[in-house]
Amino acid sequence: MKILKIALLLLLALPTLVSAEDALWLDMAGVDGPGQGKKVVLISGDEEYRSEESVALFAKILSQHHGFDCRAVFAIDPKTGNIDSNNQTNIPGLEALKDADLMIIGTRFRQLPDDQLQYIADYINAGKPVIGFRTATHAFRGSGEVDGLTFAKFGLNILGEQWVNHHGRHKKEGARGVIESANASHPILNGVKDVFGPSDVYGVIHLKDTDTILMRGAVTKTMDPKSAPIAGDKNSPMMPMVWAREYTAPSGKKGQAVCTTMGASVDFLSEDLRRLIINASYHLTGLKVPKKANAELVDGFDPSFYSSAGGNYWTNRAIKPADFALGQDIKRADPPGSPEWPARDQ
Repeated sequence: MKILKIALLLLLALPTLVSAEDALWLDMAGVDGPGQGKKVVLISGDEEYRSEESVALFAKILSQHHGFDCRAVFAIDPKTGNIDSNNQTNIPGLEALKDADLMIIGTRFRQLPDDQLQYIADYINAGKPVIGFRTATHAFRGSGEVDGLTFAKFGLNILGEQWVNHHGRHKKEGARGVIESANASHPILNGVKDVFGPSDVYGVIHLKDTDTILMRGAVTKTMDPKSAPIAGDKNSPMMPMVWAREYTAPSGKKGQAVCTTMGASVDFLSEDLRRLIINASYHLTGLKVPKKANAELVDGFDPSFYSSAGGNYWTNRAIKPADFALGQDIKRADPPGSPEWPARDQ
């Protein structure tokens, strides 16, 4: 009888015995900082822009420099436990949204099961804040609808835009942020002056007059940060690149969102772009935005160049969430044939 009781106790304890190396997501407790007591869930899952590197980067910065409790979640191969962003149907760990104060999302065309979508639907229907980056404008696909939230229209209805086009030439032209003068005093722009990314400018056509454009994207001649903007019609007018807006959830509740069409992991080598995401995190969680927030890197950050790689890219990497944990550098793993960004060592 005692043996049976001991066996039962061991079975009940199994979930707590999973090692950090085997975990399917990353949890990082906040240290000293204004964000203490606030919880952020950062959602990755795209086949091109290396959002897995970006969410790990910001989980480190927000937790270690600013005090937020962070969970970073990933597209996971259920057979291996490896990160596989070509797997569009599995992002474990989303239950952390139940008591989250902020969701940061950079997914692309995900088709998640209803039990995972439910956590996102509940979060949005509660009117909680969202930051979307790069492909979050087309975060989901298909006809999935949970509690009134049509996920194929998540970008349009929550963030204010959907997939339109590459306004700049993909992998040829870069993007320089130009602050919208009418909104230059917005706290999300505190300490933000120089934003550049080698990802191109996206087309944006659906924003409303009630949306607040904070920065526009000037298409540059090359992907070199020293490159000049292209003259002529392409930059007249420049496309919105960062904006803030109010959304209405299916429940009728209002929520706040910030979106940027920048956000390939290599874009976040730009200190001021990192600072902009940090500022938005403060602003959307009701905290006073610092005059110049600490955007210094935590651990090494040598991000991969963006590229739509085949399935063997992810299989060959065999990366687990623990490989991005605190104390681990985020290391470049460019697929064969990826173009070089000429100034990646700046």
